[in-house]
Amino acid sequence: MNAKLVESLAEAVNALSPEDYALFQSTLIAKTIQKTLGVCGGHARIRNTRIAVWTLISLAKQGMNEDALARDFPGLTQFDLLAARTYYRTNTEEIDALIASHHSKDDWDV
Repeated sequence: MNAKLVESLAEAVNALSPEDYALFQSTLIAKTIQKTLGVCGGHARIRNTRIAVWTLISLAKQGMNEDALARDFPGLTQFDLLAARTYYRTNTEEIDALIASHHSKDDWDV
């Protein structure tokens, strides 16, 4: 990690006006969620990982708290989890449909 670069970025962010700071936050959250053909079925995932947003939201809906998610997915940060929740709030139908399709009884070989 480049401590000087991180410090410089922190100072630049701190100097932003409230409006620019809000824009910075929303842009950073948006860039944390990626969709790439051939990765996680092309569905929303956390930055450069193969951890799908629908997986995290499904686990949270089943009662897994953020500490447990962070423990089970050690590469994730609290910011990643915030980004997933934010994405879910604005794309609820998409994520709920993915959760339903992955938990469908038709998917089980019984």
